[in-house]
Formats: sequence, C-alpha cells, structure tokens
Amino acid sequence: MEPSQIWSELIDHPIAGQALKVGLLLVICFFVDWLARQVFVRGARKLVRTSQNRWDDELVTASFFLRIAHLVPILVAYFGVHALGVSDAVEAGLQRVAMALFLIVSASSFSAFLEAANGIYTQLPEIGHRPIKGYLSFVRILVYLMTLLFALAVLMDRSPWIFLSGLGAMTAVLLLIFKDTLLSLVASLQITSNDMIHVGDWVEMPQYGADGDVIDVALHAVKVQNWDKTITTVPTHAFITGSFKNWRGMSESNSRRIKRSLSIDVTSIRFLDENEVERFERFGLLSDYIARKRGEISEYNAGEGRDSGINADIRRLTNVGTFRAYVLAYLQANPKIHKDRTLIVRQLGPTPNGLPIEIYCFTNDIAWANYEGIQSDIFDHLLAIAPEFGLRIFQSPAGSDLARLMASPDPAGS
Repeated sequence: MEPSQIWSELIDHPIAGQALKVGLLLVICFFVDWLARQVFVRGARKLVRTSQNRWDDELVTASFFLRIAHLVPILVAYFGVHALGVSDAVEAGLQRVAMALFLIVSASSFSAFLEAANGIYTQLPEIGHRPIKGYLSFVRILVYLMTLLFALAVLMDRSPWIFLSGLGAMTAVLLLIFKDTLLSLVASLQITSNDMIHVGDWVEMPQYGADGDVIDVALHAVKVQNWDKTITTVPTHAFITGSFKNWRGMSESNSRRIKRSLSIDVTSIRFLDENEVERFERFGLLSDYIARKRGEISEYNAGEGRDSGINADIRRLTNVGTFRAYVLAYLQANPKIHKDRTLIVRQLGPTPNGLPIEIYCFTNDIAWANYEGIQSDIFDHLLAIAPEFGLRIFQSPAGSDLARLMASPDPAGS
C-alpha cells in the first residue's frame, strides 16, 4: 500500500484521524509559540534597551513580554481548530481547553505586570519607600482565585455563577484557610498607613532573632538580612501584634548615640590640693572651668562662719569632679561629636563595682564601623588620662593581681 493511501486512511479513520489533526495543531502551536518568542519578545527587548525610560526595564525583568507571547499560540489553537475539520465534540473540547489556558496565561501576565509595577513604584523617590507589595500580592491571589473558578467553569461548560454561589456556603472554610492572608493584609494596611517600616530600615525583633536591614516587605512575610548576612523571615502581622525597634530615626537624624560608662574606684576619689589645681589650670580644656570654679569656691568659702581649716565647712575641687568637667570639654571639642544633640557627662549611683561616670552623646557619623571607631577612640583616651587625675578605673581582681598579693611580703612580718 502506498504512503498516500495509508495517510488517506489514517485521516479518514474516526479516531486516528482526529488524533493526527490534533497533533498537527499542537505542532503548529509550538511553532507559533517559538516564532512569537523570537520575533515579539526579542523585538520588545531591543526596544527596551534603546529606550531611555526605566519602567519598561521592569517589564522585561518580570518576563511580562514573554508571558504575553504565550497567548499567541493559544489564540491560534482556539480559532484554528475549526479549520482542521474535526468533530464538533473535539472542536468544542479543544476550544474549552484553549480558553481555560488563555485565562490562566492572562492571569500570569497580569501577575508579571503587577510585579513590574511594584518595581517601578519602588523607584519613585517621593513615595517609593512605602511598600505596596502586600497589596499587590493580595490582588494577585484574588486574580488567581477568580481565574481558577472561571477556568473550571469553561472546562466543565458550566456557568461561573454556579461556583460563585457555592462560595457562600464555604465562607467559614475559606476564612480558616485564608486566615493568615487576611491577617497579613490588615497588617500591610496598617504598616503602610502608619509608615512603620520601609525596605532598607534597620529593625530589631529579638523574639524572632532578627537584627538587620529590611530587604523585602511582602504580604505574608518581611525578610530581614541580619548583620551576619543570614536572613530572618518574620510574619507581616508580627509587626502589628508584637513590638520591634526601628532605627530609621537615627539614620534620618544623621546622628548615633553613645551611652557608655566607666567605673571609678571610689577609694581613689579625693580633694585636690593647690598644686594640682594650678596644674589642671594649665590644661587648655580645663582652664575656663578651673577659673570659674575658683571664683565660685572663693566666694562661698568667704561666707560667715566658714572655717578654712575644716573640710566640712568649705568647698574644694575634687579629682572626680574635675575629671567629669574634663570629659565634657573633651567631647565638646571633638569634631566627630554632634553638637546639636544631647551631650551629658554624669555620675550614676555608686555600685559594688565603683562609681559609674556615664557619657551620653551623639556622633555625627552613623556608619557602624566609623561609629565604633569614634566611640573606642574616646574611651581609649579617657581610660589613659584618668590616672592624671589620681583616679583608678575599677576592675575585678585578675589572676595576676592575686599572684602579686600572694608574692608580696606580709606587712605584719608573720
């Protein structure tokens, strides 16, 4: 039997002929899909590369043009099946499948458009810091749900209202299934309306082990890249139901706080004698302070009933008070300390570890490494200069201290 006769018999066969025609249609659709990607997608990408706009770059990144191109073979299948001469049942079935695929690919293309819209929005300098990815994710979920319902209705050749009417009876089940989604949607609304977090904010949530920069704010989760480069995923609604610390205010103020103390051994605190006062008066940072205090103390001590031989009756400068004045003047003269922010050097309550002298000030550099360097330089100097004032920094006895005690001769001679 000749090949033409075999082909003619296959075409005329009620089952094999239908299968061959459907197979031919699939081959045509695959070819059209390849052609659409080669012509339409490549052409769109070339236009985007030559364009000066940035929004079309986001469409390419989100694969919007590629997904749109997949609609072409589906339309070819929907309208071309009639020209194949298949049976009415096969034609109707193929058209229903093509229409369902058309709905699904359209929803996928719309999802890519929303992704591109989010990328374009985040580039807007005025409002781009307010995340809308949660809203877009919720819209994407609704679109996919509606697409699924309509696709099923098309495949089953039923009205979509049948499925929609059945949703009322399933409300409780749907609320249970989408509980987290609804909570996240409400949280996203509050986060955006109250301007609580942005991408790039430094946040701390110890209960979730998150301490770093926000890199993504989505509908269900917020991703935080910790300082060790690990990523913590925090539920979006946790930012509403729980507490967290946002360091954005520090960044916007261009200042970062130093709040640290050093402990003075209380046994080294004493009055200054006149020679020491004269020596400190020669310090450039203390000359004004000493001159002012000399006048105040002289006026006070000249009062009636004051006995200059009794320390309880008169005022005298102390080494710890002079040291505190020196620290304040040192910070005021430091160009890396913000002069328009709070600047305090104060005593805290004495503790078993000595008398804390606390520094409370702000640096004018918020970069972490620079901030730590400024803070370390300040305390390096203060720890080294404290003995100039006859002060000892308190620390618990180390092994070497105990060894010296054991090696020293007994003062009682025993």
